[in-house]
This record gives sequence, C-alpha cells and structure tokens, in this order.
Amino acid sequence: MARTSVLAKATTVESSPEIQDALAKAGRMVPGEVDVILRAADGSESVLPQELVRILAASASELAIGHAVTVLAAETNLTPAETAELLGLSRPFVARLLDSGDIPSSHLPDSSHRIVRLADILAFQARRARRQEGRRRIAEAAEDAGLPY
Repeated sequence: MARTSVLAKATTVESSPEIQDALAKAGRMVPGEVDVILRAADGSESVLPQELVRILAASASELAIGHAVTVLAAETNLTPAETAELLGLSRPFVARLLDSGDIPSSHLPDSSHRIVRLADILAFQARRARRQEGRRRIAEAAEDAGLPY
C-alpha cells in the first residue's frame, strides 16, 4: 500500500494582501504580555496557552510578509523524497547527505527504507543558512577591501 505524502496532508495557510496589516499587528504580539481568548458560538471562552500564542505570533509574522505557513510537528517523519522536496534539493543529493550523516536518518524496521525527522531537517537547514551567510559576509569583506576572490 502506497504511503500518502506527509507534506500533502499538512495544513498550509496563505495570506491575502487585504489582511497583511492585521497579520503584521498580530505578529508583533509578545507572548507572555498578551492573552488570546477564543470565544465559541455559545459564548463560552477559553484562554489559549502561551505556547500556542507563540505559534500564532510567529505564523502571523510570516503571513504578513507574504509567506505561506505549513503546520507540522517537529517529530514528523519524512521520506528522503519528502526531505528533498522540503529542502528544494534533488532526492539523490539528499540520499548522499543522509549517507554521510549530514542529515540524521534511521531505517524502518527490517527495511532498507529510511525516515528523517523534521527537526533534523530544520537543524540541517539552519546550519546551511548560517554557512551561506558566513560565505556572503566573507565575499562582502573581500570586495570591500578590494581583494580578488
């Protein structure tokens, strides 16, 4: 039986330009300094936990600048193909990253198929972004100093 893509089942939200100002305002909410209250149709109310307020503020900030937001648990397991899709890389390149241990993975029991934790993918992506930023800064410094590179 074929497995349905985790990414295809994830909840993705996109903003519209008409509400970006309201989203920007919501994105400036400081968790711990604001309460978010849900009011049901019957009038009952519930205060959201601060963890959820943090998620809402972070999501609102991204939506305000026109980014789509996809909700997945950090413990979600993805296939190498889904990992490649998420990172915007080819599946064979991701397989090499998994083989080298640059992105941790584990094998399914009694199988050669691998799974990758979303948290590990995000950690790899953050490391990669830091390296790219470092290279950009070095290139800028060399250019400012008039050095060939």
